[in-house]
Amino acid sequence: MIRRLPFFLLAGVLGGWAVAGAGILPPSARRTTRQIRIDYVAHNGVLRAAYVLLPKWYSRGDPPLPLVISPHGRGVDARVNARLWGDLPGREGFAVVNPEGQGRRLELYSWGDAGQISDLARMPEIVEHALPWVHIDPHRIFAAGGSMGGQETLLLVARHPHLLAGAISFDAPTDLSMRYREFHGMPYGRQLQRLARYEVGGTPAADPSAWSRRSPLDFARAIARSRVPLEIWWSRDDRIIADQAQQSGRLYQQIMRLDPTAPVRQVVGWWHHCAEIRTHLRKALAFIGLG
Repeated sequence: MIRRLPFFLLAGVLGGWAVAGAGILPPSARRTTRQIRIDYVAHNGVLRAAYVLLPKWYSRGDPPLPLVISPHGRGVDARVNARLWGDLPGREGFAVVNPEGQGRRLELYSWGDAGQISDLARMPEIVEHALPWVHIDPHRIFAAGGSMGGQETLLLVARHPHLLAGAISFDAPTDLSMRYREFHGMPYGRQLQRLARYEVGGTPAADPSAWSRRSPLDFARAIARSRVPLEIWWSRDDRIIADQAQQSGRLYQQIMRLDPTAPVRQVVGWWHHCAEIRTHLRKALAFIGLG
């Protein structure tokens, strides 16, 4: 079974937040946030880890905490994803869960698999079961992710709208079939296409419905109807997802056509892939009511 790319190849195709934001806060400066590893059983019965970030001051008997579910980007380990939050959870008083994830076949390349989205929806329950002294505020559950993690955040909004009080996607692919075609012109593109076929179960031409089920663009109506406050960040200067106007930008336009009153806004800029997370994560959280 294909599980991970060799390190030399992985370094060339990282598609998530890690490249842009791994240095948000030096480890030595993290004085108010602690990290706890927990284990959970994924939808296919495989044991996976998740990394929970909590304020250091939080203990048994404290009020329930808001929780952010944070799926990682393509090829990015959950521990790397956890580091991107720096000291924000401790300073602002919320929890973050960073699951390793599990797709149909692959861990680091789940690409919006329905089982993975169901696992994300179970994260509040998983955290409370693994850490009985931690209480999650059921009315303040959020989701935020970049690249593939943004794609899965959008699918979580579409499939589990009553779970979330708000969500943020950063530089997310929203049309997975288009993304598959774009891989061809990228470094290690053939390997990425091979991984995508293995994970999804065939090419977009062979099974278009399987690719559609992983594409937030095909869930635009469900996202528009969800009434979940949503912020969509995308860049005109992205070299990983080169035509974001046809990905995140197109999703935003479709949502607005379906419901101009939907609580969704887009933020468009000229940053490199997911670099906005480094400087604007706190601002983005504030828009959805956290922080």
